[in-house]
Amino acid sequence: MGIEESPIDPTDFLEDVEMRIGEVTSVEPFPEARKDVYKLRVDFGTEELRSAAGLTDLYDPEDLLGSQVVAVVNLGTVNIAGFESECLVTGVDDGDGNVVHLQPEREVPNGERIY
Repeated sequence: MGIEESPIDPTDFLEDVEMRIGEVTSVEPFPEARKDVYKLRVDFGTEELRSAAGLTDLYDPEDLLGSQVVAVVNLGTVNIAGFESECLVTGVDDGDGNVVHLQPEREVPNGERIY
């Protein structure tokens, strides 16, 4: 495995992609979705956004509730089975096909921008 993508200008990345820390305030099952995902509400300090997040393999709702996540907040809205997903909660494959959500190593204020 290697880095496969071409290099980009770091200024473009920081200007184009807005990633922020948010706290999960609500977790609901989402049986209407084709994939196994949760409906999340994430508090970013000044606003709350919704996300359809594929974290169901490793996390029960009570594990996610109150946890901080790293999310991309400027991708626009995506309609998933009638649910408006407004941000992308980031995660990484754990090597066994499960999604581990990314989070700060210690608590930081909700809404802080990743840079």
